[in-house]
Amino acid sequence: MGQKETEKREDSQREVLTLKRFEEACDAVWRVTLDTELIYSDYFSEHTGGKVYLKPENMQRTGAYKVRGAYYKISTLSKEERERGLITASAGNHAQGVAYAARECGAKAVIVMPTTTPLIKVNRTKALGAEVVLYGDVYDDAAGYAAKLAEENGYTFIHPFDDPDVATGQGTIAMEIIKDLPLVDIILVPVGGGGLATGVSCLAKYLKPNVKVIGVEPEGAACLKASLEAGEVVTLPSVNTIADGTAVKTPGRRIFPYLQKNLDEIVTVPDQELVTAFLDMVENHKMVVENSGLLTVAALRHIDCRDKKVVSVLSGGNMDVITMSSVVQQGLILRDRIFTVSVLLPDKPGELHRVSGVIAEVNGNVIKLEHNQFVSINRNAAVELRITLEAFGTEHKREIISVLEKNGFRPRLVKTRS
Repeated sequence: MGQKETEKREDSQREVLTLKRFEEACDAVWRVTLDTELIYSDYFSEHTGGKVYLKPENMQRTGAYKVRGAYYKISTLSKEERERGLITASAGNHAQGVAYAARECGAKAVIVMPTTTPLIKVNRTKALGAEVVLYGDVYDDAAGYAAKLAEENGYTFIHPFDDPDVATGQGTIAMEIIKDLPLVDIILVPVGGGGLATGVSCLAKYLKPNVKVIGVEPEGAACLKASLEAGEVVTLPSVNTIADGTAVKTPGRRIFPYLQKNLDEIVTVPDQELVTAFLDMVENHKMVVENSGLLTVAALRHIDCRDKKVVSVLSGGNMDVITMSSVVQQGLILRDRIFTVSVLLPDKPGELHRVSGVIAEVNGNVIKLEHNQFVSINRNAAVELRITLEAFGTEHKREIISVLEKNGFRPRLVKTRS
């Protein structure tokens, strides 16, 4: 029996995404999840005019919310389905959720991951006892290969999002949010394939019909927005985003009707805003949140939060240190806290001391110097000095440039290399 026929049989055999099934899921997932209580954010509340709370699933077991749906799905399987072995495709967080849940249930797990998956997610998945297969550039490629392996080996396929049981497990987040904040007005959820948004929006509407649930996608992978606008599931020709956990071309077909019914709005966020959101989280909340999890933080500036109680779901925190260092540097550049200027100096003693003294007067911090004596044939007339500086922000950057101009150095801004 093919995967599509199995899905139809499953859906026809039982009601899905009902309040009863959400209650069952809540009873099941508490055994393997941590209590991620809401965190009130003074910083984001001040900047938005609302009361902003964070749901820190980046602090969840396996570092993401995905363990919820994976565990609940596996708990619904028969003994025979588990014994055949489990397989899934994932960019990382669902992989770890399935690997962890399979280990708890004593089942074999095979995980197909895109070749672009951060190494930290690959290694953590292996550490949980799963067999990892790397295939394709994006999730959709990996999913196709996983389906092929499932057919060939008889594995039970655990879809990362297009499965009502998985979505039901993810929806337990809504139960916890409303328990912690009964008067919540808006819930922001990241969207990749739509499983989290399906579960959260559906249960939230059961429990509090007037709550507004907004899905947030990266601009470079806005497959759900395109599908909702078309009125049917569509596949993007390609995706391009640093939010690897939500780099999905096609939203879930089985869950799409629930998204159409329960999701109030879709907001898209450019990658650049995820970079600055990372800095905001690290500096103001001392938390590492991966790019996909930052979607709901970046979305705060795109919606009207004034006098509203808003919850941003931070879906995961599994970011490798190389990506982290790159994001930090890019964020500092975008916030004008690192910049480079070029100045031309006569090639004679004391000039470097003079320019550094001018910068010191306004508390500029020199990070790097590059001295080029070959910018001009006449070295007595000019050599180039490129100065990379640390500043407090845009106003301080302007002050540094201004004082250099007043002292006759004619600074020219240079694109800072990351």
